[in-house]
Amino acid sequence: MIQYVVDAFAERVFEGNPAAVCLPERWPLEEEMQSIARENNLSETAFAVREGEDWRLRWFTPGGEIDLCGHATLAAAYAILRFADPEAEMIRFHTMSGLLTVRREGELLSMDFPAYSLTRTEVTDAMEDALGIRPREAWLARDLVCVFDDPAAVEKIQPDLEKVRALEGTLLHVTAPGTGPGYDCVSRSFAPKLGVPEDPVCGSGHCHLAPYWSGRLGKTKLTARQASQRGGTLYCRVNGDRVVLAGRAVLYAVSRLTVGEAEASPAV
Repeated sequence: MIQYVVDAFAERVFEGNPAAVCLPERWPLEEEMQSIARENNLSETAFAVREGEDWRLRWFTPGGEIDLCGHATLAAAYAILRFADPEAEMIRFHTMSGLLTVRREGELLSMDFPAYSLTRTEVTDAMEDALGIRPREAWLARDLVCVFDDPAAVEKIQPDLEKVRALEGTLLHVTAPGTGPGYDCVSRSFAPKLGVPEDPVCGSGHCHLAPYWSGRLGKTKLTARQASQRGGTLYCRVNGDRVVLAGRAVLYAVSRLTVGEAEASPAV
């Protein structure tokens, strides 16, 4: 099985969020896909299998399968458009979150995702204890979003990941208004419940963050910066209950997995 490692939402290698992408002819066993994800030890490993003119896509973290992942979708589309279907202008993925489409937009790949509907929730002492600083606001959908006024607080935050596990939400996103020219918001994402201490750039997180900042700033087009150590930029468009996330991707590695193959006989 060929595996591609792609840096998503990246201008160059070693930026953005690396995802592994496997394009097998048929589905491996579920336990095998989970073991591959655990062995890769990246925040996501994506598996895509062609179904007619479309593809079915699944995402695995080291801790289990997840229902939506932006950066691994971008990485999978990049691998397919470069290696499996280079003439295509659009990829249609059937997923646990419904039909997702990815289109070429010049140098960018744009993904049409569902937007999460956020509900405001109480800021608690447990949040402050886990983060080391008290959020201004807190919102909940699949993930927990904690909002701050100072972008520097987001950049410097060092959460207690064991205490983050006790908070509501699958992932935790911390966010603040943007810094410098061109950025509407900054954020960081933590997923200890999924075996990922910090997700370098979280696409599905921006299905929470883009609707929030769109409503707060009164604009439907946003440029978002993930302020992790690797860093990454997302170009977001909010359209009702959908979010379009666009970004660049860069190939880091191509490898052959020996899973399922007979061991080679030793040389005599």
